[in-house]
Amino acid sequence: MRKIDLRVIPFLCILYLLAFLDRVNIANAKAFRLQEDLHLQRVEYNTALTIFFVPYIVFEIPSNILLKKLRPATWLSGCMFMFGIASIAQGLVSNYGGLLTTRFFLGLFEAGMFPGCFYLIGMWYKRSEAQRRYSFFFASTTLAGAFGGLLASAIGKMQGMRGYNGWRWIFILEGVLTCVVAIIFYFFIPSFPEDAKWLTQEERDYVKARLQVDQGKSAKERKITARDVGRVFKDYKVIIGGFMYFGMLVPVSRPPNLYQLHPD
Repeated sequence: MRKIDLRVIPFLCILYLLAFLDRVNIANAKAFRLQEDLHLQRVEYNTALTIFFVPYIVFEIPSNILLKKLRPATWLSGCMFMFGIASIAQGLVSNYGGLLTTRFFLGLFEAGMFPGCFYLIGMWYKRSEAQRRYSFFFASTTLAGAFGGLLASAIGKMQGMRGYNGWRWIFILEGVLTCVVAIIFYFFIPSFPEDAKWLTQEERDYVKARLQVDQGKSAKERKITARDVGRVFKDYKVIIGGFMYFGMLVPVSRPPNLYQLHPD
């Protein structure tokens, strides 16, 4: 299990760290003349923040269905590469419409990261073991907050280089980093236990057997149908968990700029 921990969790943590970094770096970009350069008025900045979550919410479930049909390494690294491209594009926009468009596609391509990583972790560990790994994985977002500010501060010193203000370089360089890591991670993101070439046949059989005792059929054998999706929404435990998560995120999220909401 230590061998699995070292191969599965670190790569997923780095993947989600970069996804979270590309999502929140707009707050750091704001400090380097983003609003002034794009002439954002009143609630336009907050609208650009909000538009990210529209495709993010809608495409989370379809994304996990596609993850099942494709190899996790292919789907997750592909999504990672595309939201890296969207981040680079944010640094090249020239108006409010361009910012909205790039934020929309950033949300679209990031939609599969969080649920995909959670699903993949659940396919490697028994339920009694998975919670500790989920906690460690989710903790990577705190690193993104700390690391993102330091990185943005360093990149901001490139102010004026090639005629670009610092906020553009924040998006461009962090997006390039994401794309490079996505290409490398294509070869390292773990697949389902049955396909793990870095385990021996005996180890694969062992992982599969212990998961069958705990969960039944393995991820590869288990088909996802429309009835399965409907059953999720009927499960009161899922609904309660959703409200609990919502209640946790609201107070820890950064409050909006009141001047932007009420300029008068």
